[in-house]
Amino acid sequence: MNSSRVVKCPQKLSWIILLSFPLGCSSVADELSDFTSDGCSAFPEGTIEQKQLWHSCCVIHDLAYWKGGNADERKAADIALESCVAEVGEPGIAKLMLAGVRVGGTPWLPTRFRWAYGWPYLRGYKEAVEDELRQIERKTEAAMELLQAQGAILGGDN
Repeated sequence: MNSSRVVKCPQKLSWIILLSFPLGCSSVADELSDFTSDGCSAFPEGTIEQKQLWHSCCVIHDLAYWKGGNADERKAADIALESCVAEVGEPGIAKLMLAGVRVGGTPWLPTRFRWAYGWPYLRGYKEAVEDELRQIERKTEAAMELLQAQGAILGGDN
């Protein structure tokens, strides 16, 4: 009788392991929150004379950070921010901002401006699955329409 208990326990345990394996390793989509931007986070939006000079650079950078992606996409977003701020005439500020986002934008910190902040915390550098790509596309379109209507990004009514 003891041997039958020993046999049944591993069978039950194997079913538990088998049934829980897909939950931890599946490609089920997470839910992307609606886009939000705090502009340049804790950094000035422009100079004393032109208070919003590189604000739109930060909003576009926030779009990339909100949707997340792999580490190369993060680096490209950070370099695009640096280029944008340099193009408005502030190359020194651009380099400072690049250093700040490279350090402070890691996905592993529980900040409101971390990489992939639109997704649940600890997503890291995860690639989007098919359903997530549809969410990104739909919510990005809505965000762009709103931002352009508000004149918050280049190409808006500013």
